[in-house]
Amino acid sequence: MKNHAMRSNEQGVSESIGFMLIFTIVIAGIALVTLYGYPLLLQQQLGAEEKIMEKNMIVLQNDFKSLAYKTVPYKETSLKIGGGSLTVHNLSDSPSSLTISDPSNNYITNFRPGELRYESVSAQTDISPQNGAVVLRPRISQGSTNGSVMLAEPRWFYDQTTHTMVINLINITRTNLMAKEGIGTVRMTLGNTTYISPPISPGNAVTVVYTPDPSNDYSVAWDNYFMKIPGMAHSGTPGLGTAITYTLPPINTLVIKTYEVHIESI
Repeated sequence: MKNHAMRSNEQGVSESIGFMLIFTIVIAGIALVTLYGYPLLLQQQLGAEEKIMEKNMIVLQNDFKSLAYKTVPYKETSLKIGGGSLTVHNLSDSPSSLTISDPSNNYITNFRPGELRYESVSAQTDISPQNGAVVLRPRISQGSTNGSVMLAEPRWFYDQTTHTMVINLINITRTNLMAKEGIGTVRMTLGNTTYISPPISPGNAVTVVYTPDPSNDYSVAWDNYFMKIPGMAHSGTPGLGTAITYTLPPINTLVIKTYEVHIESI
């Protein structure tokens, strides 16, 4: 009888140990998934939201092109703004500017394009359609070198055969402060347009001075684009928030078109 009682107790202890082992394995598995799997899923979600906003911004760039180059009077696009906010920055909010001149004439002085900026809270990046392009920059601490990349190029054109340079400038304006999260509809209209083709004196070098916004510096992206133009030269260092001077290649004909795009609502 005593031996039988001891065997029954041992069987109960064995079942308890088995249950505790299985329970421990389950808890450890949940902990591992929470520790390693959840951050990866969150990172994938953040990356997906950023990719969606990149595509949305290129869609808005096409809207700008339709207004400016196809003279469509009105465009409207609905989009999902995930992981951050979309804000309209008027020319007075964005101090970045362009000046186009030669030693004898100023053709464009302190042209401020403004921008429609998506600020990602989670991914800490800014994506902005500005002056006909779409640019992206990581939000970094003040005093560090500002890096940026151009996702879609503006419509500038240089013909090496005829030495013709066409520069299209787009100015984004708004009446009231605008910011949006979640689902939004960007409504925009075409405003004033100007066209100039000034005579170029032989031997006069035409320069473009780009002054970035020190707090939102996209000069690396613009520098990479400008230096793709054959024969372009520059002085200054991009990414430091300071002005950079670009000397255009030899030009016989210069065409500068400016377009005003008014954001009605978002």
